[in-house]
Amino acid sequence: STLQQDAVRQLRYPVRRTMSVAQQLYEGIDIGAEGTEGLITYMRTDSPQVDAGAISEARAYIRSRWGEQYVPASPRSYKTRSKVAQEAHEAIRPTTMARTPDSIRGHLSNDQFRLYELIWKRMVASQMTDSISDATTVDIDATGGPSGTSYTLRATGSVLKFPGFRAVYVEARDTTS
Repeated sequence: STLQQDAVRQLRYPVRRTMSVAQQLYEGIDIGAEGTEGLITYMRTDSPQVDAGAISEARAYIRSRWGEQYVPASPRSYKTRSKVAQEAHEAIRPTTMARTPDSIRGHLSNDQFRLYELIWKRMVASQMTDSISDATTVDIDATGGPSGTSYTLRATGSVLKFPGFRAVYVEARDTTS
């Protein structure tokens, strides 16, 4: 469900479109010399569990691409928040980190590329260090007008000091209220 939510937010794909494209990526795409390959693991799961080998591969990729400071001291693992999550399968992820989105772009339709890139980035980011920001909040208390009404004005801001996982992936936020 988090993949579906992110595909709606970031790609503007309806759930049906997301799952149809994910099915294509799972069943296999002809990627040239390698032939037809399944590019993602089973997509009808809410499980956050990831194979230890896939985690090691992601951490090695992160280390070689961004450096040691982007790799947490120990692998990250996640627990499900849902009581009804389907955990018979591992989390949705690329079948190998070596197939970067750009390396197979020419073999994918635009929809396939965009969804694969989202899945690939989510997997990489899940094994990266946290981002670090400095946050500042300033409150200004003022009393004004003939009635002596009291007001508080607040200004907030933050400055990114270290991108961590944000070097790869920034989760979209809902814009509806």
